[in-house]
Amino acid sequence: MPKLVKELRRAFGFDDVAIAPGAITINPEMVDISTNFDGVGLDIPFMASAMDAVVDPGFAIKLGRLGGLAVLNLDGLHARYDDPSPLYSEIAEAPREAATELLQKLYSQPIREDLVSRRVEEIKSGGAAAAVSLIPASAKRLAPVAVEAGADAVVVQSTVTTPRHISKSLRGLIFSEIVEQLNAPVLVGNTVSYDVTRELMDEGVQGVLVGVGPGAACTSREVLGIGVPQVTATLECAAARDDYYKDRGRYVPIVTDGGIRTGGDVCKSFAAGADAVMIGTPFAQAAEAPGLGYNWGMATPHPSLPRGTRIKVGTSGSLEQILFGPSSKTDGTENLVGALEISMGMVGARNIREMHSAELIHAPSVKTEGKVFQMSGLGS
Repeated sequence: MPKLVKELRRAFGFDDVAIAPGAITINPEMVDISTNFDGVGLDIPFMASAMDAVVDPGFAIKLGRLGGLAVLNLDGLHARYDDPSPLYSEIAEAPREAATELLQKLYSQPIREDLVSRRVEEIKSGGAAAAVSLIPASAKRLAPVAVEAGADAVVVQSTVTTPRHISKSLRGLIFSEIVEQLNAPVLVGNTVSYDVTRELMDEGVQGVLVGVGPGAACTSREVLGIGVPQVTATLECAAARDDYYKDRGRYVPIVTDGGIRTGGDVCKSFAAGADAVMIGTPFAQAAEAPGLGYNWGMATPHPSLPRGTRIKVGTSGSLEQILFGPSSKTDGTENLVGALEISMGMVGARNIREMHSAELIHAPSVKTEGKVFQMSGLGS
């Protein structure tokens, strides 16, 4: 038998695991699901992805009033056009084969600093916290503009982000410097590994986003072949957070970002160690989302190598219904908050950090078992 040149380690996604019930149970209404990013507190640990089809200022205000936090993409349409509303109709109506080319054209318009300030001010005027996302290449220039306008948090985000980056730039983005410069928490992503998470935390960041290519609108894994399933990625980054806290005494929250479709995925994220989850496509299905029933990733309009696709997601209900119900669906795509509270009650977790101790088991047969029971009339 030939000798293996490389050894493959096993990794798990949401459909590969289940949460084992605990020895103690708690009434769901008694659990605390709040979380905090260096003073930016959330009543519910749900963040909306910085996708143009998900978040506009109106959506950010609505989610903020419901207790969560929406992240506005400042490399997107709202920082390029005074009124992007007609563009959403154009994108929705474009033939499938022409959608990516249209997005590339629309996103070629320059970013305007006055619009960066205006969007932040619009969110703040609605009474919500304003969180904004920037790619590393534009963070040094635009993050101070956003914070001066009142941004409460800045997310520096790209497909894969590391503090050790080699480029032709004489002086690239140094995270420790931007953290020191800005009077707002800085969250950085995305990563999937223990080592990079530790190194980012050493830079002083106040949050780390976890996930490379798991989202429904992202094709990074198909185009680049890069990615780690979300449960394993969250476990590794959570281990780095916990070790960092033991060594340095500073707790840096991590956010599972992408690939979350149902309440079960939400619950597994927290059992794997997440302090919050960032959701894209399920929120794109909200009536308040600007995408008119469509979604596309931040890398979809890349000028030379698009890594994403416009997908039709439809509209399933209001944002409040998706988060809090009531739900008539049995697939776990509505009442995400209720699912988390009930799951925490079943494992005896009184808060998010206690949920991290819930036992995860390798259980790829759970869905099959459910189908068998339902077909036989034995399950409910």
